[in-house]
Amino acid sequence: MYSRITGTGSYLPEKILDNHDLEKMLDTSDEWIRDRTGIKKRHVVVDGETTCDLAEKSARNAMEMAGKTADDIDLIIVATTTPDRIFPSTACLLQQRLDIHGCTAFDIQAVCTGFVYALGVADKFIRSGSHKCALVVGAETLSRILDWTDRTTCVLFGDGAGAVIVETSEAPGILSTHLHADGQYENLLTVPAGVSSGYDKLLAGEAYVQMRGNEVFKMAVNTLGRIVDETLEANNMKKSDIDWLVPHQANIRIIKATAKKLKMHMDHVVVTVDEHGNTSAASIPLAFDVAVREERIKPGETVMMEAFGGGFTWGSVLLKL
Repeated sequence: MYSRITGTGSYLPEKILDNHDLEKMLDTSDEWIRDRTGIKKRHVVVDGETTCDLAEKSARNAMEMAGKTADDIDLIIVATTTPDRIFPSTACLLQQRLDIHGCTAFDIQAVCTGFVYALGVADKFIRSGSHKCALVVGAETLSRILDWTDRTTCVLFGDGAGAVIVETSEAPGILSTHLHADGQYENLLTVPAGVSSGYDKLLAGEAYVQMRGNEVFKMAVNTLGRIVDETLEANNMKKSDIDWLVPHQANIRIIKATAKKLKMHMDHVVVTVDEHGNTSAASIPLAFDVAVREERIKPGETVMMEAFGGGFTWGSVLLKL
């Protein structure tokens, strides 16, 4: 028993903040942002627009591509750092929106690696035989936890959602998943507020992303290099066997460093960070959906997804479309 992706979908909020908009808000410039990150603009939610709103639209797009209805879905996993509520989970709220009843539904929180974690878990559920058709979503409203006076963080992130349908298959689709974490680096990339710790900051509206950028960059490049080696070795593959790299869309310099590790030309790396910035758990499914719908990634081709996020968490997925 294998699992295979049969549908993709994505959604970006209509409101756009480009670098020139940020020039009016911060001591920064379009050139500075593009040179260091590759980002030109980011999409942000408006008042009243939620993570579940974005998740629903991307999910419906994925279901439509796969030809699936509410009756077909028996597992919903939503990867998010910015859930609508403390509880119920965003997955349960999405389940209600889609008029799906009784199936397994839960959230996963692994920040930027969240979608990779969610896809890994869905693969295990389907391979076990307990479930047959999973809806896996990465959705974020990171603009809600940004300090818009901090140019080291707010220029990097945006909002969005991406989704895939994963089904049982007699032929291999998802070849392997590799998931890791190391909590000793928790202070390098964090929001130091929550329900049981830092609740005063949460109530005061001061629950903002904090990042020590240079240290995170170095760790990300080195760690993603190792996960590439691990994934290839586990599948007895060479670098040349990979047709496409779909990386977490955080920073163009990190993406190029990972492509160099794979000895892969940038023509075979899916890059969308310029269009929406770092959308955390949404970034890989967003990029994947774009490449699939543009027919760049074709059936039968081998794809590597990889991500690195706060925690630190990191991981990869190797699959055939």
